[in-house]
Amino acid sequence: MLTIVSDMLLTDSFLIKGNVENKYARLSQILDEHRKYFLKVRDATLIDLVTAERITTPLLHVNIEEILLGHEFLDGASDPEQRDMAAIDPEGQHRVRVFYTGNLNVEIGGHVRPGSYEADDHSSRRFFVMQNPTLRGFNTRGDKDLELLNRLDYAILNKLRLSYIYDFN
Repeated sequence: MLTIVSDMLLTDSFLIKGNVENKYARLSQILDEHRKYFLKVRDATLIDLVTAERITTPLLHVNIEEILLGHEFLDGASDPEQRDMAAIDPEGQHRVRVFYTGNLNVEIGGHVRPGSYEADDHSSRRFFVMQNPTLRGFNTRGDKDLELLNRLDYAILNKLRLSYIYDFN
């Protein structure tokens, strides 16, 4: 059975694909504004990062603090926000590398809005957007879903889970 999904979340253990329940806005806004401990994902597929084994479930509750990064699959041609993000001048953005350490040691490089990774406003902005992310230190094991992580045009990163940031500017 073919299930269309719109959202992807990465944790230390799983890549999760599904549809965030009761989504009223873009995923980046949902992640920033969500004030419950768990985010509900419908029609979820969990792909184990070590074995690439799959678990499917009609409803999954994901601890918001466990999310390393998120991505929303969109038709960019019909989405004004996506079009505006693509039009951002890279000159005005900072090239950075961010590092997550823990069960999954991964490095993500890309371009971000200056100061977007600062964690001084814990009450509202827990996540920030990175353009053209490149993942390093992550083995996709030839899995087509895990390989999606290497072809994202942007990623929504959880700043509270970052261990290190290297800002080239």
